[in-house]
Amino acid sequence: MDAIGPKEINEDKLNSFIGQLLSDLGGAASVPLVRIGDTLGLYRLLHEKGSMTPAALAKASGCHERYLSEWLNAQAASNYLAYDARTGAFSLPPEQAMVFAVEGSPVNMIGAFDMMAAMVENQKAVETAFRSGRGVAWGSQAGCLFCAVARFFRPGYLNNLVSAWLPALDGVVEKLERGARVADVGCGHGVSTMLMAKAFPNSTFIGYDFHEGSIAEANAHAKAHGVTDNLRFEVGLAKDYPANELDLVTFFDCLHDMGDPHGAAAHVRKSLRPDGTWMVVEPMARDTVEANLNPVGRLYYSASTMICVPTSLAQEEGTALGAQAGERRLREVIRSGGFGNVRVATSTPFNMVLEATA
Repeated sequence: MDAIGPKEINEDKLNSFIGQLLSDLGGAASVPLVRIGDTLGLYRLLHEKGSMTPAALAKASGCHERYLSEWLNAQAASNYLAYDARTGAFSLPPEQAMVFAVEGSPVNMIGAFDMMAAMVENQKAVETAFRSGRGVAWGSQAGCLFCAVARFFRPGYLNNLVSAWLPALDGVVEKLERGARVADVGCGHGVSTMLMAKAFPNSTFIGYDFHEGSIAEANAHAKAHGVTDNLRFEVGLAKDYPANELDLVTFFDCLHDMGDPHGAAAHVRKSLRPDGTWMVVEPMARDTVEANLNPVGRLYYSASTMICVPTSLAQEEGTALGAQAGERRLREVIRSGGFGNVRVATSTPFNMVLEATA
C-alpha cells in the first residue's frame, strides 16, 4: 500500500491522536506498576502515613529504595501520586486513595488492573480463537481471572446491592426481611451472595456457578467471614440448577457470558414461584454501537472481546451476547423465557439492573 501523502494529513488531528495514544500507552505501562503497588502495600502505606520520601517508604515497606524511587516517579508522572519538589516527597491525594487504597470505596479500581493483566496473558488463546471461531472456556482463561473479576465487581456490589438495587425491585426487600428463598446464579466467588445473606438473615441463599474452582473459593470466603447459617454454594448450570419454588433469582454480570441465555431465562422462570422476581444486573450499554463509543463502552467492548465472547462461544449454543448487548436485546432474551414484565429498575454508570416478573 502506498504511503499516505502529506496533503491527506490534518496535522492537528494527527497530533491530537498521538497525544491520545501516548496517554493510552502510559496507562498500559501502568498496569504492572499499579499491581506492584497494591501487592506490596505501597498505596496503603502512603494513605496511612501521608507524604513520604523514597527513603521513608523504603523503611516503612521493607522494599529497596532504588526501585521505589523509580516507581514513585512513574506514579507521579501518571498523576496517581502527587510530588513535592521542595521536599522530594510523594503523597497519595484523597481522590486517588479512593481508587487505589480504600478497599470499600465505590470507585476502587484495583480489580480492573488485575483484569487487564489477565487479558494480556490470555492474548494467545483468544488470538487463536479469532481464526478458528471457537471459544476459550472460562476455566481455561489465563491467570486468576476469576479473582480479578470478583475484585473488580465487589465495590459496585458492596455500595449498591443492598442499599439501592434490591430496594428498587417491587416488594422484594419485604420478602427478604420476612424470609425468602434465593438463588444467585453465576455467583463466581460469592461476593454478591454473601452480601445478601448477611443483610437478610431470615432468608436462605444458594449460590450456583458452573466453575468448580470459583465455588471452592466462595465456600472458603463464606466460612472465613462466618456467613454459613443461611448460605451455601454449589456447582450448577444456569439451565439446570436444582432449586425451585424460589422467591428471587439473581444474575450478576453473567447473563451475557452464557452460551444459551435463552435456555437460562426459561429455567429461571420455571424455578420461580408465580410471584417471584428475576433480577438481572448487566454492564451499562445503549442499544447502538455509536451510543456506546465512550470510555465505559471502550472498557466493556475490550473486556468482551477478550473474555465474554470467548467464554460464551466455548459453551453450548454460543449465543455470545457480549458485554454491550444493550437493554433492547436483553429484554428480548428475558422475555423469551416466559417473563411478561421487564423493566430497568435502576442503573449506575457501570451497570443496569433489570427486573423481570411473570
